[in-house]
Amino acid sequence: MTRDRLRARFEGQIHETIKQVALGQLAERGPDGLSINAIARELDVSGPALYRYFAGRDELLTALIIEAYEDLARALDSAVTPRRGRSADARLRSFTRAYRHWALEQPHRYRLLFRPPVPGYDAHADALVDAAQQAMTVLLDILRDTPTRSRRRAASARDLAGWIERHDIPDDAAPHAIQAIVIWTRLHGLVSLEIDGNYASVGLDPTPLYASEVARAVDQYLP
Repeated sequence: MTRDRLRARFEGQIHETIKQVALGQLAERGPDGLSINAIARELDVSGPALYRYFAGRDELLTALIIEAYEDLARALDSAVTPRRGRSADARLRSFTRAYRHWALEQPHRYRLLFRPPVPGYDAHADALVDAAQQAMTVLLDILRDTPTRSRRRAASARDLAGWIERHDIPDDAAPHAIQAIVIWTRLHGLVSLEIDGNYASVGLDPTPLYASEVARAVDQYLP
C-alpha cells in the first residue's frame, strides 16, 4: 500500500471516529452540546487538530445529517425489498414499520433530519435537500406501482411541479407525489410526537395509534 493510500485510509478512520464521538454527544446532550473541542478532549488530541477534518460544528453537523438520511433510506429500501411478488400494500406497511423503528432506535439522529439543529444553521442547503429525497424516492417507488385517478394526477402536476422537476421524479411516479408527501407527513407527525414523549405524557400507547393511522393511509391512498 502506498503512503498516500495509507494516509487516506487513516484519515477516513479519523473521520469516522470523530462522527461516532459526535453522535454520542448528540445522544447525551443534543445538538447544542456538540463541540469540536469536547470531541478533541475525548480523543485526547488538540482542538485545532480536528479542524483539519471538519472546518467547524456546522460542517460536522452536515456530515452527520447527510449520513443519517442515507442510513434511513437504506433501512427503508431494505424493508421493501424484494419488490417482485409483493403487493404495494405489503411494501407500504413494511416501509412504515421500518420508518418508525429507525426513529425509535436513533431518536437523536432522527431529530437532526427535520429541524434546524442549532440557531443559524441552514437546514435547506442543496446537499441536505438532495439527501432527504432518498427516502421519498423509496416511498414513490412503492406508490408508482398503483393506479391513480386523473384528478389526483392533475393536482400533483399543478401543485408540485417545481418539486417534481427539481428532483427528476419519473413520469410514472409524479402523479403520486401528493400521496407520498401526505403519507410522509402523517408518519413524521406520529413518530415525532412519540420520540419526544408527547404520547407518554397523556398516557397514550403510540403503537396501536401508529398501526391504526398506517391502516388508514393504506386504505385511503392505495386502491
